[in-house]
Amino acid sequence: MFTEYREYDGLGLAGLIKAGEVTPSELLEAAIARANEINPSINALIHRFEDRAYRHINDGLPDGPFTGVPFVLKDLLAAFAGEPLTMGSRGMTAVPNYDSELVRRYKASGVNIFAKTNTPEFGLIITTEPKAHGVSHNPHKLGYSTGGSSGGSAAAVAAGIVPMAHGGDGGGSIRFPASWCGVFGLKPSRGRNPLGPDQGEDWQGAVAEHVLTRSVRDSAAMLDCTSGHEIGAPYNIVLPSGSFLSATQREPKPLRIALSRRPLVNTEIHPDVEIALNKTAQQLREIGHEVVEFEPQINIERFWRDFFVVVCGEVAAMVAGYKALYGAACVKQFEPATKNMAMIGRSLSAADFVSAKKGWHDIQLAMGRLLEHHDLMLCPTIPTPAVPHGQLPNSKIEELLMLASHRLNIGRLLLRSGLVEQMASPILEKMAFTMMGNITGLPGMSVPLHSSSDGLPIGMQFTGRMNDEETLFSLAAQLERELGFSLPA
Repeated sequence: MFTEYREYDGLGLAGLIKAGEVTPSELLEAAIARANEINPSINALIHRFEDRAYRHINDGLPDGPFTGVPFVLKDLLAAFAGEPLTMGSRGMTAVPNYDSELVRRYKASGVNIFAKTNTPEFGLIITTEPKAHGVSHNPHKLGYSTGGSSGGSAAAVAAGIVPMAHGGDGGGSIRFPASWCGVFGLKPSRGRNPLGPDQGEDWQGAVAEHVLTRSVRDSAAMLDCTSGHEIGAPYNIVLPSGSFLSATQREPKPLRIALSRRPLVNTEIHPDVEIALNKTAQQLREIGHEVVEFEPQINIERFWRDFFVVVCGEVAAMVAGYKALYGAACVKQFEPATKNMAMIGRSLSAADFVSAKKGWHDIQLAMGRLLEHHDLMLCPTIPTPAVPHGQLPNSKIEELLMLASHRLNIGRLLLRSGLVEQMASPILEKMAFTMMGNITGLPGMSVPLHSSSDGLPIGMQFTGRMNDEETLFSLAAQLERELGFSLPA
């Protein structure tokens, strides 16, 4: 077995294969051994198909930058032919007979997929504690949340099972677990990566798919492999001037960076996170960048409500679709959070939905104006370090909402009453900085730069201009070289 497996990133492992120093089978064996050792404690992987991965090696893996590197898929949007897709739910299991376009591109990069990772039901909650598969534990501290919805993937990377893993981000679901697990996570620009063939966009464009990684260059190299237009997609966005990987190999120009301290939901920033933010700003200045305090002009009361209205409408349509496909028995097994969001979505009107989308535009305009005069915006990824399991979501409020669900127009009434805010506040508070990237479609990244006083990772978030992942990768690689990242678990 290859005993130095955890010391390398994906490109490093692929380079060893190309040099003949290790074989794909030895790497897969090392990944399986690490999974056997740590997964019983952290529950990051919920479905494994290792025999199939060995067959892929025997059949010949595609020649790409990551040929032979072990890889895992988040069990949500990624259809992988012949393997079950549960989306974290007890209510349904599908077995697709095709690969999604993103999975096709992953395979073409040469990675060897051998497992699927844990996720909350339908990716709706920002902690990975589904009833279907059980909780995922933060490798840095068992009993603490990994974040979500890509929590299983983040834990698998942080624990050294794989050097990178698939994730998706609809409200912070790549950046959020990247911050709490201490790995690198970039959410690409809207439309950069494919979501087909089943859909051209998800959650009105809020969702973006990519990977969580131990190194910046792996994230960049994989985006080179996966980005680009697909048939039926509503976007055909600007291609980079060079490769994303090449951006990691050049120093960024001196950047003007807006420092934002104000959460976009009414909450407080943890003192350790505040210290980390101030330290990051000072470090950026010391390596030649200009950091200025500047807040986007956003109505924070409307901000979360508009996001919540759109997502609840999407969940209502999703639940109706699954009920038509699989029957009422399927829906009855859905978790309270899913049922409540669907109930609220059903009771809102098309006018409510359109009004919320207008609010999204106002946020896009505010961020566009900020980024006219700044290259990037810096803020914390999350207002707090990781929290213990059981804090997200509030089950008592969920049950109260379920009791009220028979009432006409309950969604609009609840939004006005403040009960929804009370129900969702533990989640919304944690999304106070990530949600903006999904509403605007702007690229953003969580960089694992610091730790809390009790050793939990703290990520810093940088948001860039639309289609300018190159600047983000260039800065992240500079920070990785100059400052180093927080140590893996």
